[in-house]
Amino acid sequence: MTIRYDDKVVLVTGASTGIGAAVAKGFAKNGAKVAINYGSSHAEAKEVLAEIVGQSGEAELFPADLRDTAAVKKMVEDVIAKFGKIDVLVCNAGGLVDRVGLEAMSDEFYDSVMDLNVRSVVSTCSAALPHLSKSKGNVIITGSVATKVGGGAGASLYAASKAAAQNLIKTYAKEYAAEGIRFNSVSPGTIYTLFHEKHTSPEVLKNIAASIPMKRLGTPEDCVGAYLFLASDDLAGYITGQAVEVNGGQLMP
Repeated sequence: MTIRYDDKVVLVTGASTGIGAAVAKGFAKNGAKVAINYGSSHAEAKEVLAEIVGQSGEAELFPADLRDTAAVKKMVEDVIAKFGKIDVLVCNAGGLVDRVGLEAMSDEFYDSVMDLNVRSVVSTCSAALPHLSKSKGNVIITGSVATKVGGGAGASLYAASKAAAQNLIKTYAKEYAAEGIRFNSVSPGTIYTLFHEKHTSPEVLKNIAASIPMKRLGTPEDCVGAYLFLASDDLAGYITGQAVEVNGGQLMP
């Protein structure tokens, strides 16, 4: 069965690189109008937009710092002004920020990680909720295998923040099911993106790949199908509050 999103509007946060960029392109390829959110990576976001438009897709850029609740509200308003509705919200923006051990943890670092990975999900879901209620839409967040196994060295807050976000989704799934809104998450394993290129050594990545049953790291494109599936009311209309693990067998819960 081909998954089509003709006449659907999909807002993808953190869509300039990595998984977010691949997901934005995947929805556009299947007919969706895509709102591409980015923070500081303007050049990369323009490349994603150009690729979508070059393949006869429809998309627009919506810059916003998702750590700022006012900026999130404006972004959602801008998406509605442009496209008129939101059918699918993909909360993908997030990151490690840096590897910091427990003994070096500061309040400022704590706030930066939690704002990026938790506050962004809360404020974006909150701002989009009235529009999702109208469209009977759904939300998919990007979680992490770290929610189940803990983070690597210096990534304790990242793992905890991702676990918090996935737990929020379970609560929202129960709270808003009566309104016809579904909430799910995609939980990637070790996906080779700028995240690991910047924060994880080649030797560590080589050892991780060797430990995975499929003997390789994942790619952003490996994750796209899970988002397309969960967003489809035809294929996943009775699925809510769930996390789909995409990890090559790295974790088998």
